Amino acid sequence: MIPRYTTPCMGDLWSDASRLGLWLEVELLAVEGWAGIGRIPAADAAALRAGARLDPARMAEIERRTGHDLASFVQAVAETVGPAGRWLHFGLTSSDVVDTALGVQLTRATDVLLDHLDEVLAVLAPKAWAYRDLPMIGRTHGVHAEPISFGLKLGRWHAELRRGRRRLEAARGEVAVGKLSGPVGTYAGLDPRVEAYVGAELGLEVCDGSTQIVPRDRHAMWVSTLAVLAGSLEYIATEIRGLQRTEVREVEEPFRAGQKGSSSMPHKRNPEKCERLAGLARLVRGYATTALQDQPLWHERDISHSSAERIILPDAATALDYMLELARGILADLHVHPAAMAANIGRTRGLWASGQVLLALAESGLSREESYGIVQGHALAAWDDPAGPDFRARLEADPRVQGALGPGRLGACFDLGSQLRYVPEILGRLGLGEE
Repeated sequence: MIPRYTTPCMGDLWSDASRLGLWLEVELLAVEGWAGIGRIPAADAAALRAGARLDPARMAEIERRTGHDLASFVQAVAETVGPAGRWLHFGLTSSDVVDTALGVQLTRATDVLLDHLDEVLAVLAPKAWAYRDLPMIGRTHGVHAEPISFGLKLGRWHAELRRGRRRLEAARGEVAVGKLSGPVGTYAGLDPRVEAYVGAELGLEVCDGSTQIVPRDRHAMWVSTLAVLAGSLEYIATEIRGLQRTEVREVEEPFRAGQKGSSSMPHKRNPEKCERLAGLARLVRGYATTALQDQPLWHERDISHSSAERIILPDAATALDYMLELARGILADLHVHPAAMAANIGRTRGLWASGQVLLALAESGLSREESYGIVQGHALAAWDDPAGPDFRARLEADPRVQGALGPGRLGACFDLGSQLRYVPEILGRLGLGEE
């Protein structure tokens, strides 16, 4: 991932230094596992732990000749420790080291994502409750429907992200595995006790049914989960973008002092942060497609997945982490315009109450078809004739409506408070409420 979209913690986690350090730790733990069952002298294991060193420059020099990064790594490390170096990589194949270290990286990356997702949830929760009674128009097909509250909208975002958190926790379990089972998963040159020891020391489960590698359905599930979560952030960003349009302007993303929205139009305050979220979500979805294509490998393994994973796994985690931090900042300082929300509710001249009037007429004894025809006729006339009577006035002048409802029952249909009376209960079901 380019530095522009890389947070420091993710950058460190996926650095070459981190990767090589984990390779070394897996190798040393394997030696200690062998020593623990008496196969390797304990003194040699201690010597390796004390003296083994990383030499990236030497590794790169060897790799130019061998064309194999893990073999070059083992040779370069062995050269730093003398005779005890013969026990490095004892019984192992490359993927024993690479996939086990990768399991640690993926687990740590997921923990970072969970922490940053919690920060977004912590921003949304109190805002949802604080805005529970702020009415705004709901929209379906981009067209005014019935009123909702802004707090309910935020509560729905919170619920979706919380579902994403549960999925992310499950995905963590899928990738928090390691394997030291040899070239085809039979432990021919290994002992399962060594694998169990290394996994326990690294906080990983032993992979069930490993071949030469950890099967890639686990990684496909992990990246797909990240893609779904990125899609949830894009959903929020898209909603903010829609609400920030000039003719709507109910909500705006933060615009800091000194910021410029356009190089040529000084008045512009564009939703560029939300648009950035949308673009990065597309990237993570693309990585999910590649991860799914990495599943069907030949026999006990090929390396067609390897080159792709060097890009998609760190980049998916890094992009999503950046998205979470960006989303947190947007939501924390979101600009909300209640006056615009009120004005937009009024733009359709009362049409938002059509559903309530329909129910009231049907409840009064009129057939649903007759009720629908009365309401739709007045609604279309009010909308098509903006200089004439509004929707409520037309209903009040209709003897059929007056005879069925009277002024009191009709007036109740236009009560915004009644429309939103269940919002606190809905938010309570979502686990959101007054602390």
